[in-house]
Amino acid sequence: MRVVVKIGSNILAGSGSAPLDENRISLIAEDICRLLAGGHEVIIVSSGAVAAGFGRLGIKKEKRPAEIMMKQAAAAVGQSALMWAYEKAFGEKDRNVAQILLTRDVFTERARYINAKNTIFALLSLGVVPVINENDTVAVDEIRFGDNDQLAALVASLAEADRLVILSDVDGLFTSNPAAAKDKTHKPELVRLVEEITPEIERMAGGSTSGVGTGGMYSKILAAKKAVAAGIPVHIVNGRKAGIISSAVEGACDCGTVFKPGTERISARKGWIAYGLKSKGKLVLDSGAAEALLARGKSLLPSGIVDVEGDFEKGDPVYCLSVAGQRIAKGLVNYSSAEIRRIKGKKTSEIEDVLGYRYSGEVIHRDNLVLVK
Repeated sequence: MRVVVKIGSNILAGSGSAPLDENRISLIAEDICRLLAGGHEVIIVSSGAVAAGFGRLGIKKEKRPAEIMMKQAAAAVGQSALMWAYEKAFGEKDRNVAQILLTRDVFTERARYINAKNTIFALLSLGVVPVINENDTVAVDEIRFGDNDQLAALVASLAEADRLVILSDVDGLFTSNPAAAKDKTHKPELVRLVEEITPEIERMAGGSTSGVGTGGMYSKILAAKKAVAAGIPVHIVNGRKAGIISSAVEGACDCGTVFKPGTERISARKGWIAYGLKSKGKLVLDSGAAEALLARGKSLLPSGIVDVEGDFEKGDPVYCLSVAGQRIAKGLVNYSSAEIRRIKGKKTSEIEDVLGYRYSGEVIHRDNLVLVK
């Protein structure tokens, strides 16, 4: 079994003058090594570089600057400390680790995506534990993941993982925020199993309150949503509990919240289209085209397009919407927005007459299209 383990800043942050909690990192390494000894493959997605950097610089949490360049500088200082902590913890158990720093453009450019995937697979074949983090020192808004929960979901899809375990500072998803509960007679309840991530489940998650990391329970729910859509079960568990990772992977029934995946697993390529790429525009479809995509697995033809939103080029990702504005699918277009505006509503046989050429009979081929909720 291939497992992606996401470790948040709250789990790794040290106390007092210590930038990192090396004892907890050692316990996590011990737990992961237990899985490795059982024949599992493990990939770590780790936060903590920025927090470790501020810690090393002696800047207390309440005085940390908000400027991006200062956070990037802290990440540059803290990343080496973070990797040294992992090197030390796994080295004591005769295991090697490897650092991989990613920005979002790895997931938007197909060649880089495949290269990253091949590197991860090569490391796993050598028995090495990849430790993946966002490259905070160079990432800007256009190429950021937002937080490492989202990165973990993307890595799980890229690596074709069998499970995603997200370590939180609480036991899992509760019916309401335990920290904010005022009525002690009606305590929030832990949700053990989520079969479908509904708007009600998202409302339960609330927002980020940690003050250390950039995520929160809502971010973890969004990450789980991506992973389960790719057919990957997700566990949100308390990372401060010893042995929690192996317990979750081995199916212990009392481990946090489990998110059940869909019945069908989409391919890694379609996962890349659905979650790795940012949409460049939208195509509005008539009811016949929407039904053809949703119920019959067909390609998108120009005759079913009623409107085009945005400016994009051939090969760009776009969303397909119903007339009511609901997202139906996402795919890679065979024509630019300017070309589609000219051929929308036309039959395939008319494309060459209108444009003077024809790349394809489909605006989006079904092999380059994935249904979305």
